[in-house]
Amino acid sequence: MINKNESALGNFLELARSNMRKYTMFIILGIIMAIFAFGTSGVNLNPRNFTFIFVQNSYILILATGMVLVIIIGNIDLSVGSVTAFTGAVSVILYNAGCNFFTTIVLTILLGLLVGVYQGYWIAFVKIPAFIVTLSGYLMFRGLTYLVTNVTPITPRTDVFKNTASGTVNFLSMDLGGGGDVIHLLPVLLGIVIVLFIIFFSINDRRTKIKNGFKILPIGYFLLKQVFISGILLLLCVQFTRYRGLPNVFVILGITVLVFTFLTKNTVFGRYIYAVGGNARSAKLSGINSEKVVFLVHVIMGGLCGLSGIVFTGYMNSALPDAGILFEMDAIGACFIGGASASGGIGTIIGAIMGGLVMGVINNGLSLMNVGANWQYIVKASVLLLAVWYDVYSRRKSGLG
Repeated sequence: MINKNESALGNFLELARSNMRKYTMFIILGIIMAIFAFGTSGVNLNPRNFTFIFVQNSYILILATGMVLVIIIGNIDLSVGSVTAFTGAVSVILYNAGCNFFTTIVLTILLGLLVGVYQGYWIAFVKIPAFIVTLSGYLMFRGLTYLVTNVTPITPRTDVFKNTASGTVNFLSMDLGGGGDVIHLLPVLLGIVIVLFIIFFSINDRRTKIKNGFKILPIGYFLLKQVFISGILLLLCVQFTRYRGLPNVFVILGITVLVFTFLTKNTVFGRYIYAVGGNARSAKLSGINSEKVVFLVHVIMGGLCGLSGIVFTGYMNSALPDAGILFEMDAIGACFIGGASASGGIGTIIGAIMGGLVMGVINNGLSLMNVGANWQYIVKASVLLLAVWYDVYSRRKSGLG
């Protein structure tokens, strides 16, 4: 009887540790926001600032979604900032030449995919290290950006780019009491729908694990987990209701995250990505076409650079020759802060998004406190180093490193 209790306790502690690792970023983000709430007298928690954080960091979060896949397969991409600048510049040139906006988006993403094909070929099939290929791409596409822009900002002929990045979806709005205090209902309604989907799929996943004999959280902790995730999401949606409605970039980012979360968790290709990152040689011996997986991941990264280029151009309302500088560092940092492993095989889309938000909240909070850019770099560097140290430490402690 004692052995049975000890075994149950051991299983519970193991599950608790694994889930604590998954949700560490949520806790850290909450602590950081609480610290800045004290330092800014609550200004960082107002609805306008919440919207600003998402709009300001949306293009980095899109890049982080692709970068985490690159890091999982054990590679790195130093070219994403330059490719973002290049595709953004081309998108404005296409639009100003007479393309409608939808066609511009499609062609820009296709251009990004072609860049991914070019770099992915050298990495996957010619076997040149990703560091070298993407460093070459960093220089090449920066030069091409200067060429197509003639080192001069290019402004879109209408505000459609700007509305994409900074606009909001604000129908289903109510004026409370006729005093100009408007509340936008769409974010909350959308939040409720997403929460119901999350709960449905979580219950489904739990039943599948029980059926196949996998370890699961006790029912009480499972319910607590659902309440925690749902509460955070609904709180965010409530903030959006109080200022201009649902940001367009939140919709774009949300769709991107859902697509790639599904890809990594529920598809054979997603499992192949983790297998190649965990051990490319073993994956090859088990019948996985490792070269094809690596190639497709870099193609995906290129496509997301195209999407990021459109969003950043809209945020600035101009295609800038110097756009995208250090974007690759922010995207890589977001992935490592969000739990991706430098040795490959470990990482999640949600983790990368949380890591990007941690960096965004730190930038935003320090700016609100009038802390200079020099100290912002120092703080971000320290957070990145601590995040990687935590990864190395936890892997050694668990016997994985």
